[in-house]
Amino acid sequence: MSGPHGLLVLRAGALTTVQDRGRPGWAHLGVPRSGALDAGAHALANRLVGNPVDAATLETTLDGVALRALAPVTVAVTGAPCAVRASGRPVAWGEPVWLPGGAELEVGRAESGLRSYVAVRGGFGVPAVLGSRATDLLSGLGPPVLAAGTLLPVGPPGRDPARGADGAGAGAGAAGSAGAGAAGSELVLPLRLGPRADWFTAESIAGLWRSGYRVSALSNRIGLRTEAGPPLRRARGGELPSEGMVLGAVQVPPDGLPVVFLADHPVTGGYPVIGVIPEGPPLDAAAQARPGTGVRFVRAGRN
Repeated sequence: MSGPHGLLVLRAGALTTVQDRGRPGWAHLGVPRSGALDAGAHALANRLVGNPVDAATLETTLDGVALRALAPVTVAVTGAPCAVRASGRPVAWGEPVWLPGGAELEVGRAESGLRSYVAVRGGFGVPAVLGSRATDLLSGLGPPVLAAGTLLPVGPPGRDPARGADGAGAGAGAAGSAGAGAAGSELVLPLRLGPRADWFTAESIAGLWRSGYRVSALSNRIGLRTEAGPPLRRARGGELPSEGMVLGAVQVPPDGLPVVFLADHPVTGGYPVIGVIPEGPPLDAAAQARPGTGVRFVRAGRN
């Protein structure tokens, strides 16, 4: 298999998907936003190779991915720190890396956090659906989850040169930040109360600020589920009709344990939303939190 541009998937890993900034603006038709869970790591990977921020990258889960370059390309790996190898030799993580045609890129297991991001100069040129190349696991829109043997086309490079990569060698002259966005021993999530905080007792809300939870192994791209903390008790009975949900909404199902909605969340839901996590670094950190990580909610705007 050959071609002027493209990367062949040799090992797909546990869950590797194509992601960009998602498809906002379609919620009224029942289409979720989707997109990269760690938006900061996705943006950094693109910046390192000279792409616009909305270029498509690969989002890996825990154990990375292996690719073969069919022609010379420049790539960068960010997100969860991991070993990166080109045809068996170590190369830089968090910096541009030039790959000659035929070279194999091995993105290893995450050393901390969960998700790494692989950008290629020119972006992954898979077909767009509703203006986005993102794989949405809830709706099924976008390209399928990667499998071995998949050929990923690469788009034409933009006008901006890849930082520090001039084709003379892997990662030549590369520099800059390599922020991983990986969660530490405790995930601290600022919470803005509402719109349904009045569905919970004052004692439960007061206890929410004092208590700790853990990230559940049932977490996924749809939401970060919590466990091992005190259930939030309702102040009223009954159920809500379905209403709109936003990224970062903290919904409380009947078991009383908060669920933080991530990129592939549904656009409506019937359980009360006690509050919303603002977009930005806290949600990026939530995307990197492994099962068992401690979770603490704090009032938005306070330490």
